[in-house]
Amino acid sequence: MADNKFAAYLCAGCGLGDVLDIDGLEKIAKKEGKMQVVKHHDFLCSAAGVQMIRDDIANEGISHLMIGACSRRAKTEAFNFPDVSVARANLREGVIWIVAEGATHDEVRQEMADDYVRMGCAELKKMLLPAGSTGRGTNKRILVVGGGVSGLTAAIEAAETGYEVVLVEKAPALGGWAASLWKRVPYQDPYAEPQATGIEELIARVSLHPGITVHLGATLAETAGAPGRFAVKIAQESGAVVQEMVGAIIQASGFSTYDMARLPELGAGLPGVVDQAGLEALAQAARGGAIERADGQVVQSVVFVQCAGQRDATGTHLPYCSGHCCATSVKQAMYFKDANPDIDTVVLYTDLRLPGMSEDFYRSAQRKGVTFTKGKVSQVKAQGAGCTVSFRDLILDEDATVDADLVVLATGQVPNSGVNIDIPEDQQPEVKPVSILNLTYRQGKDLPQLKAGLTDSHFICFPYETRRTGIYAAGPVRRPMDMQQATDDATGAALKAIQAVENAMLGRAAHPRSGDLSYPIVRLEGCTQCKRCTVECPFGAIDEDERRFPVFNESRCRRCGTCMGACPVRVISFENYSTDTVGSQIKSLDMPDEFSERPRILLLACENDAYPALDMAGLSRTVYSAFVRAIPVRCLGSVNTIWITDALNSGWDGVMMMGCKKGDDYQCHFVKGSELAHYRMSKIDDTLKGMGLEPERVASYEVAITDHQRVAALINDYAEKIKELGMSPMKGFN
Repeated sequence: MADNKFAAYLCAGCGLGDVLDIDGLEKIAKKEGKMQVVKHHDFLCSAAGVQMIRDDIANEGISHLMIGACSRRAKTEAFNFPDVSVARANLREGVIWIVAEGATHDEVRQEMADDYVRMGCAELKKMLLPAGSTGRGTNKRILVVGGGVSGLTAAIEAAETGYEVVLVEKAPALGGWAASLWKRVPYQDPYAEPQATGIEELIARVSLHPGITVHLGATLAETAGAPGRFAVKIAQESGAVVQEMVGAIIQASGFSTYDMARLPELGAGLPGVVDQAGLEALAQAARGGAIERADGQVVQSVVFVQCAGQRDATGTHLPYCSGHCCATSVKQAMYFKDANPDIDTVVLYTDLRLPGMSEDFYRSAQRKGVTFTKGKVSQVKAQGAGCTVSFRDLILDEDATVDADLVVLATGQVPNSGVNIDIPEDQQPEVKPVSILNLTYRQGKDLPQLKAGLTDSHFICFPYETRRTGIYAAGPVRRPMDMQQATDDATGAALKAIQAVENAMLGRAAHPRSGDLSYPIVRLEGCTQCKRCTVECPFGAIDEDERRFPVFNESRCRRCGTCMGACPVRVISFENYSTDTVGSQIKSLDMPDEFSERPRILLLACENDAYPALDMAGLSRTVYSAFVRAIPVRCLGSVNTIWITDALNSGWDGVMMMGCKKGDDYQCHFVKGSELAHYRMSKIDDTLKGMGLEPERVASYEVAITDHQRVAALINDYAEKIKELGMSPMKGFN
């Protein structure tokens, strides 16, 4: 610390100088914050203001600087000083824009600004400049697992960008499901007719590309390592095992069709009943001519049954819609109409879902004479050489039947995700899935999956990104989709894989804190070997050595701080984010006494959703209580319970936590953070009782990034609750 020099820079622009005592803030930064250099500027983010800071860094040897201005989410480019530690005090969105105007509010507004300057200085004192991960990876090759449309697209996109690609396909040939299609749903103008799949051209591009190495008839025997240094053992049909070193992995293992045998009520097993994949095989054999059943009977009438074994709320079949099936049935209905316009062609649907340009495709099918009937099918049974389909007509609200030579069931997509570690052994399916990646992670051999077996990724903010850093999911393995969506998906995954290998080489986080140079540091001499950090890490970034001490794999780390929040003895930290950087802010306030009737409410706000929502409240000039003091945290999973007890012991009257939605449809950027925080806080009631405090003094809320009006209401309601409870009795002990 002897070589460090601390400075505070305050902005008077954007109205700050009009309503705040900037001179008073300077005095606080100098006297209480112990800043060696304190300056203000009329517009700190201007070229002149930024240059003033740069000059001080160069000439005065400033190593740490606190900027009291706008939110840390604003002016990030202007206030980018990568060679020094930077803390931000939010005086604009967090103070002057959320406190009501008028002389009666001047004092509480100034108190709020004073505290934020104190907190910014306190945080700065505990910060170090991150040096970047020591466990850097230098390999930039990209492994693609799967040779269907998704895998081929990811491979060619990465290779065309200049990165070497290794592609592994378990089948003896490339192409996947697309190679078995006669035609595809139109993906380019005029969107009126089924179009050629184009799979042969895509296969040729991949096979002939000098930057792509293809392993056919091969599977992954083992996947070890981390971004920038994955070691992959590829088992070939000959029995040989080849090892490849890669920097990132894209799992594009595709899907299988839902087992039609599980639908006996819909005629599974009858010669006149096929699924959509079965019909493609018949169409391939016909090559544009009259389609015949497998037994040789020419089809003169056909019925398509949508949502066969899909969108099932009972838990018996697939709970989701497979997305492509409606358009696929329209395409297949056209196979018949194009071969013979007199063929009676009916599509029975509950909801017809054809987004985008597929609407034109649907209209084209209508013009060709395809009949679309809204109905719920209850039974398909044999009738002579064909079948009878019984259904409830949802328009006429009556039971009806229709006869057909052929019934086509839209059975949907089942992802080839590998082993689901979250399913207990006694609940595993009869045919257990085979591992795709064979990871050497302590958390399991494959990527974590959602309840339906889809490979988990953050579907809202971070598609493709899985819970295994540097390993991405693309195509129907992550969510049901058609060929065009799979192409787009694979392109996105390729770009993410490129980002991962580049960040790994620089020792930076891959996502969502992309570019973050900090990484977890542990004081092993204080570690109690409780294993909470290894168990709670959502990303498999922590292993254990032979002495059961944690071993951090920095390249896998997302920098969420979940391990820091889990550690009961607080020996895990980051250079610029630690129990001390937050704890010192909590203790830095000028705490009013118990008779002041000015409570202090600590708000620990997730930087990904809650803090942006607070900023939006400020931008929209939404007023909320000036008694709150917000501290952004990387994730609620990083919140250590010591912060809560320290705050309450220090006289804070209440503690609010705001984070992302948890559960199966989570929105937490770090997957498990909100869930873990909720679990930890559920056990804090005993601590509060021991302190003689009401449980209501600690509250947790789920908020979305769009909830700027709601966060203000939550704060105001909570402030009223604290008013009812009264000031904390702990103030008298400080």
